[in-house]
Amino acid sequence: MSSPSHPIVLTSSLNGPVTAFDAVSGVPLCHFSGSRSPYHGLALVGNSFIATSHISAETSSASIHLYNWWSSTALHNFLVPEPVAPLSATLDGLYLFAGGLSGSIHALSVPSGEILASYSAHNKPVSCLKISEDGSILISGGDDGTISFVPIFQIIEASPDKSSTSLMLQRFVAHDGSVTAIDSIMAQCNSTIISSSLDCTIKIWGLLDGTKLRTVTFPCAIMGIALDQIRKEFFAAGSDGFIYKGSINAGSKKHVNQTQEFIRWAQKHDSGIVSLVMVSETNNLVSASEDGKIYIWEIETGEAIMGLDNDVGSISDMVVANGMERGLNFGKKADNFYDGYSGLCRVELSRSLKDTLDIEDVLRVATKDRSRAIDMLESAISAYERLLELILKEAKKGPSSSKSGNEKHSL
Repeated sequence: MSSPSHPIVLTSSLNGPVTAFDAVSGVPLCHFSGSRSPYHGLALVGNSFIATSHISAETSSASIHLYNWWSSTALHNFLVPEPVAPLSATLDGLYLFAGGLSGSIHALSVPSGEILASYSAHNKPVSCLKISEDGSILISGGDDGTISFVPIFQIIEASPDKSSTSLMLQRFVAHDGSVTAIDSIMAQCNSTIISSSLDCTIKIWGLLDGTKLRTVTFPCAIMGIALDQIRKEFFAAGSDGFIYKGSINAGSKKHVNQTQEFIRWAQKHDSGIVSLVMVSETNNLVSASEDGKIYIWEIETGEAIMGLDNDVGSISDMVVANGMERGLNFGKKADNFYDGYSGLCRVELSRSLKDTLDIEDVLRVATKDRSRAIDMLESAISAYERLLELILKEAKKGPSSSKSGNEKHSL
């Protein structure tokens, strides 16, 4: 019998590999090599893949690396039209979104890497991406301080050369500085967006009209945010190395710009915190800082209960794979191991890459067959219409023309 699945903490670096940690024991499990990933440039893609933004130091070419869980090297290298940093993927892992230096967002199909659509979302580089809680909307923040959001189905159905004016894109000015992180709370009547910024604030917005509902001001820039499981409290990653905890629903408009709306936990990080992620299985919070330190916190007490053994160095981003039913089986009989020399991580997956690619090939062939069938049907309809026109033309000539034709024939 296999042991229970464990949450996995993944960190990326500007000058080192992606590293996977067991969130329960704190030990490193494996390295994924070959990527130099910027801030927000790490994402989980469904249950099968890990994606990282990458810019080659030798050629300066921009790409996205796609890893599976059982190999230390990139499985695919998706070429993109410009350098990209923030990444976000749909829960089913079929689509990956990348924010570009130009302010454009690019939608890619997984695992083929085909660019389905690109559209302009901001006037400056895209700084963060987030898919809404219900999976229906792609929300982005920019270095220009704006927030934009678009229905995901529109992006997927758009053509690569289609203008962003054809999308239901909404954009509003949210901050005086770069937007560093975004999250959402989806409800029937009062869906909201929570955003953080280098301008030292967290703001809460109404999703439908972009109305500002609340502002919380901090003593430093806020680099990331996380929400608890019931989405009543927020946790803010301070550039000063502190974690700040506050209530989302505390106060109302009369509290805007007040500063006593949070508590500060004891400091463990010596540099700016780049990422905060909630671990749903344990209801704990994981924090990662630029200097490479990683801590797991008990949210009820605000105490750090464990530090992860990171030997890589600096960290640019962090994600947590919750509910690893598909792989990473721990225990004496598990077919997983960490090899410090080769960096190879063997992981059992529910579906192999070959199966995934085969399915995509089948779908692609089915799409072509459907298009061919439609073309044939249209040709048949056109031929039938021409036949009807000839029959009607003959019918309009009447019996007299037929009789005349017969007389001529007899002569």
